[in-house]
Amino acid sequence: MKTDIDSLAISVAIALQGRTLATAESVTGGQLGATITAIPGASKIFRGGVIAYATDLKSTLLGVSESVLADGGAVQAQVALEMATGVASKLDADFGLAVTGVAGPASQDGHLPGTVFVACVMRDEQGSVIDSVVDELHLIPDGDDAREERDQVREETVAAALELLLTML
Repeated sequence: MKTDIDSLAISVAIALQGRTLATAESVTGGQLGATITAIPGASKIFRGGVIAYATDLKSTLLGVSESVLADGGAVQAQVALEMATGVASKLDADFGLAVTGVAGPASQDGHLPGTVFVACVMRDEQGSVIDSVVDELHLIPDGDDAREERDQVREETVAAALELLLTML
């Protein structure tokens, strides 16, 4: 799987050409940003990222609505969308890419491990969101232990996020 992720990251870097990206991560804990910055020349496209692992940070750092978080928790499409919008705005990027979900082993907010939301927004030159998309994933890890299963969910989430961004490009 690692080679596929590396290929996706290279494809993203090539496709962005002259445009910028910012990431907002929860479930992946920085793995998405690390994957992008492993590509030579990433500094030309990657503005930065916010790892908002704790639910309250999604609101304070990224502007996710407190009422949305209170009503449905951190694992929902609207949260992913607001994370992507917030990080693009805060870091002044053309694209915002966000991931939130449950890596496991326990459920969270009533969602089973492997439930993930990936969102991408595209902004115009004035900073207005002109396109957005959110995908809901139900990943089924098949590892031998909890850590292996968590790693698999996180890796598949990074791949799905990069693929989603490529569809927007």
